[in-house]
Amino acid sequence: MGKSSKQPKKAGSVKAAKSKTGDQATSATKQSTAPVSKDIVAEHLPPIGLVFTVIACSGFLFVFSFRDVFATGRIIGGASDEALLGFTKSLEFFDDSKGWKSTQGGLSSIKQVTTDVNNMGGLFVRKIAGAAGMTLQIQKMMPLLMHPVNARWKMGHFNPLLWTASVTNLLLAAFYGSCMYDLMTADAAFLPTIFIAILVIEAMVMLYYLMTFGEAKRGPAIALTQGKIPSSVVSRIVGRTVLLVSGAMTLFAARDLFYPGQIMSFIPHDDIYLEWVGALIHSPPEGSPEAEEYGMTAMLHLGDKFVSQLMAANLLLLCMYKFVSAFLIRYGSDGGGLVKSQILWKSQTIGGATILILVRLFTSAATSAGVDIRWPVMAIAYETFILGLHGFFF
Repeated sequence: MGKSSKQPKKAGSVKAAKSKTGDQATSATKQSTAPVSKDIVAEHLPPIGLVFTVIACSGFLFVFSFRDVFATGRIIGGASDEALLGFTKSLEFFDDSKGWKSTQGGLSSIKQVTTDVNNMGGLFVRKIAGAAGMTLQIQKMMPLLMHPVNARWKMGHFNPLLWTASVTNLLLAAFYGSCMYDLMTADAAFLPTIFIAILVIEAMVMLYYLMTFGEAKRGPAIALTQGKIPSSVVSRIVGRTVLLVSGAMTLFAARDLFYPGQIMSFIPHDDIYLEWVGALIHSPPEGSPEAEEYGMTAMLHLGDKFVSQLMAANLLLLCMYKFVSAFLIRYGSDGGGLVKSQILWKSQTIGGATILILVRLFTSAATSAGVDIRWPVMAIAYETFILGLHGFFF
């Protein structure tokens, strides 16, 4: 009897000891898991202050570029926006006289045939300028909001994006500043001044996070294949494609920005293209027949010149992103270069597809004016395909 009475007591003490041990293990697990999860979040995600700043600044600029693409000439920013649209002569492309049946500056306003009345060349410049501006803002917002799972903030995967975005912001602000005299003369300088302030503030915030970043962590070394070394470019195929397509785009955009209206004789039908987009009217080359015809009235078309140079500036800055992702980022011993480049390539794919669709929609109008843009369409399509292939599937 004595033995049997002691056994339940012993069993009960064993259960109590086990439950106590289990509670201690659970509490220890919770204590060890909490800081680890915080460290993982801090290592993986970009700082919330940076994300909010980019959303606010780039989001604001994105709205106006979106308007220029899908509602060209629509006033969304009050009197200051109306003044800027009047200066660039974009108001003439917005028609809401038929209510919901009107084109209202959307994609349906693109006609199949170019005439002196519809000015499809001018509409082309404004929509491409808006699409390139949209892509510049998407290039900053998308990586921070929908970055790859394997991207790590503490490993410096976002640093090439932030450095390039800071430089492009300051360059775009400098462009607006260089046009400020003409804008002030037309009483249209208020909104561009806001754009300059937003670009500079966003650039300063990104530079602050870069300067206080510290030393980037390195991942474990991986086995390099296909003849790669840590100093290799991420993808030679992407590099060659960007060099050919974006290199040609850089040539045209640089001409339109720094030497508007100058005919490149080695480019077939370049004079017809310049006439279609109105460059020979707002910037006729000296000593040319166009200078005799439009030289006296060129000052009346400063708004057309401004929006043409804005399109060129946006395209040049987009090409800068592509050159950085293709040539300046190195593969690295841990393969981190691929992650850095893919962050940029995914955004460039979406932006390139947008520009491609718009250029394709203007093919008939351009052909009716004697401008063959089928080769540019195919080149942009190929580059977009290569960037998408390596950005999303490699």
